[in-house]
Amino acid sequence: MSRSFFKIFFLFCSLMLVFASCSTVPPVPPPEAGETRFACPEDAVPYWQSLGAGLDYWAGRIRKPNLRLWAVRADLTDKTLGFRVNEKEGTDEVVSSVKITSFTERYHCLVGINANPFSPVSGKEGEPRRVIGITVSRGAIVSGPHPPYDALVFYTDGRAEIVAQAELQDLSGIDHGVGGFFIVLKNGTLPDRLLKAEKEPRHPRSAAGLSADGKTLYLLVVDGRQLGSVGATESEIGILLNRLGASDGLNFDGGGSTALALRYPDGKVRAVNAPIHGGIPGRERGVATCFGIFRR
Repeated sequence: MSRSFFKIFFLFCSLMLVFASCSTVPPVPPPEAGETRFACPEDAVPYWQSLGAGLDYWAGRIRKPNLRLWAVRADLTDKTLGFRVNEKEGTDEVVSSVKITSFTERYHCLVGINANPFSPVSGKEGEPRRVIGITVSRGAIVSGPHPPYDALVFYTDGRAEIVAQAELQDLSGIDHGVGGFFIVLKNGTLPDRLLKAEKEPRHPRSAAGLSADGKTLYLLVVDGRQLGSVGATESEIGILLNRLGASDGLNFDGGGSTALALRYPDGKVRAVNAPIHGGIPGRERGVATCFGIFRR
């Protein structure tokens, strides 16, 4: 073979190695190498890894029950961090469906997570979705409160709060807000409804928590309906949020909607967990409302 053939072959192999390394660079060590393991939710201790100023990441595993979880911690006093929520696109309470990775990419976020429940359900993007519960994006009301449920809100004066949507009568002071289902942690303890529950269902879960001083935000996802992770109860989500450092916690929409996306150092956005829309691990759902964190 000619010397030119070997030069071309060597160049081709070098390019393939470059492309391969660019496509697999994670924001933190991959879960197989970086996750920490504990016997039960009550024993969990997060080992935070920095994603840059104001943001940290942790991947963990629980042995009993069998759970895999991923969390992000955001310093709300860091003014370089900003928040994004889906903007209003159509009539009140109706938005276009979007996957978490697509939202995170579209809004130039570093982190993205699903939030409100909605209907109808499908894996497609660009379809009309009716949002259930409050959604506020940069002061604009996308959908109003749904009194039975609770919410995570960020006020224009810089405060953050997890609150019952029934208490949100005046929305004029809210900068960003997303709804969920119910509060799973209040002042560091589980609510009475969970303490009295005899049996709770297990599902993939998405959740948010706030520290007692309101200066730290925690985002959490737990996989479910898979051999590697059976799904968490609401009580376990409350316990895990508390172990992360939260005093108050909110359960977002879960099940096949659960997804947490990060922007990797190569600029590409990927889900760190394994979303399971339609019972297929790794398949994302087109959800209604997403919450994202970006760097100004």
